[in-house]
Amino acid sequence: MNKHALKAARKLIEIALADDVGDGDITTNNIVPAEIRRKAKMVAKAEGVIAGLPVAKMVFRKLDPDLIWNELVLEGDRVKSGDVLVEFEGSYRALLTGERTALNFLQRLSGIATMSAKYADEVKDFQTVILDTRKTLPGFNKLDKYAVKTGGASNHRHGLHDMAMIKDNHIEVAGGITAAVNAVRSNIDHGIKIEVETTTLEQVQEAIDSKVDIIMLDNMNIETMRKAVILIAGRTKIEASGNITLERLREVAATGVDFISIGALTHSVSALDISQRIED
Repeated sequence: MNKHALKAARKLIEIALADDVGDGDITTNNIVPAEIRRKAKMVAKAEGVIAGLPVAKMVFRKLDPDLIWNELVLEGDRVKSGDVLVEFEGSYRALLTGERTALNFLQRLSGIATMSAKYADEVKDFQTVILDTRKTLPGFNKLDKYAVKTGGASNHRHGLHDMAMIKDNHIEVAGGITAAVNAVRSNIDHGIKIEVETTTLEQVQEAIDSKVDIIMLDNMNIETMRKAVILIAGRTKIEASGNITLERLREVAATGVDFISIGALTHSVSALDISQRIED
């Protein structure tokens, strides 16, 4: 995991354990003697792509610094039902107390990686790159985007701070694309990219004339998208966005766009089914 994702994970684990454990696991702590140790494993119960094992490890190690952890698959590996992901040993109390929190992280991130892999696989014979969006779980931005990359897709901007994205409301307030671009360009560092959202070919031409870095074709039908790609003629990068489903993906990629952004990679993800099993 990259350092930004690890830093975010540490903060989120603190919050998650405070939420779930609070002052203590009253069931486990009153039944399980503190000195007992057990072995356990995590097992995939569905096909998917794994992401988040380092986070699960951090959860258990927070509860038991003497945890022994042996991963049998790597981040980004594709697994099938029945595959053992990791074998570990630690305080029986820690294994029980940390189970749900560890699985919550691992299942969500693996679900995102699995979804990302499906979309990336669908366009692997095109030059088009699949991007995520800012539709991440609040607080999970860096972890969600880490999982997207682990699954084989790529990241769009991480937040409002690292790229200028001029959308319809900005255009309306500024009085047009040209005015909006000029207002932003005069106040940002040269290295910050500018992207403009367009919905018509007239707006596409204005964005071209404004020499932006990326033009977004927002909710355009396929025919208009094709015309926009021809009009742009390689002078700027092109992103397709809005109402992009897995079924439409190849048709959109075939228009020649450079990027397709998919909010569903993170906001509509299903957790990958993974279970923890403790040995007797």
